[in-house]
Amino acid sequence: METMRERFFDVTGDLLDHDPRIALLLADISADPFAEAARRHPDRVVNVGIREQLLIGAAGGMALTGMRPIAHTFASFLVERPFEQVKLDLEHQGVGALLVSAAGSYDWPAGGRTHMAPGDIALLDTLPGWTVHVPGHPDEAETLLRHAAADGDRKVYVRLSNHRNATARPITPGRFLTLREGRRGVVLAVGPMLDAVLDATEGLDVTVLYAATVRPFDAAGLRAALGGRPDVVLVEPYLAGTSANEAHEALADRAHRVLGLGVPREEHRHYGSIPEHLAAYGLDATGLRERITAYLW
Repeated sequence: METMRERFFDVTGDLLDHDPRIALLLADISADPFAEAARRHPDRVVNVGIREQLLIGAAGGMALTGMRPIAHTFASFLVERPFEQVKLDLEHQGVGALLVSAAGSYDWPAGGRTHMAPGDIALLDTLPGWTVHVPGHPDEAETLLRHAAADGDRKVYVRLSNHRNATARPITPGRFLTLREGRRGVVLAVGPMLDAVLDATEGLDVTVLYAATVRPFDAAGLRAALGGRPDVVLVEPYLAGTSANEAHEALADRAHRVLGLGVPREEHRHYGSIPEHLAAYGLDATGLRERITAYLW
């Protein structure tokens, strides 16, 4: 079964072939899959080695020359480790880049805590103006990657994961998609959490929204789905409550409640498979149904 990351390899190779503004920056991670692209475009495929701060700094420099750089490595090494460079070399200099991560919250448990980054989007939220895409399927990843590559000079983060939904949805970048309608509240499923949310809410009288883009937050979409009801449940595949403030701001003029479900702040030191992590965090269908029904009923 194809992964989002494998689709990223194909899409980026095609972008390099057809758009002379595109450059790819690597920090050893994924260097082998891009070996052929590097032979075709030796001036636009650059592996800086295990120097993640340089990865972002070089992206900022390329952006200053008018290029559209794509920087790629694991999320913990793309956002957390070089965050000062993200803040200064991109944000402070007023230039954009496309950051594409892999191995998000718990994709490679054998790698240990160094390869887990459930706080990546919360960290980017400390900076203004970022677009953040969280696809749930390789087809969605391709749609969002191509949209981001052509998105002028904006700062865009695309969070790829081995955790995926069974089928792609007809997403529109920046808009929530309504999959079910109900009367007891709204459950917003982000990216690869959708399948578990659909299973967990089967037979429940709730509206289910799907988000493959979380920043900017589709405030109008949430307001329209909620109607006069007060209750929102956010289900995110990263730090619990990351989008809670966005939901609160969207509903600031009306009484409401928000429950944020996601990866807890407490560290789980017994690493297992992705399904085992989901179960431990209460993010599998069984855990979600228990928590959603306890909140809404």
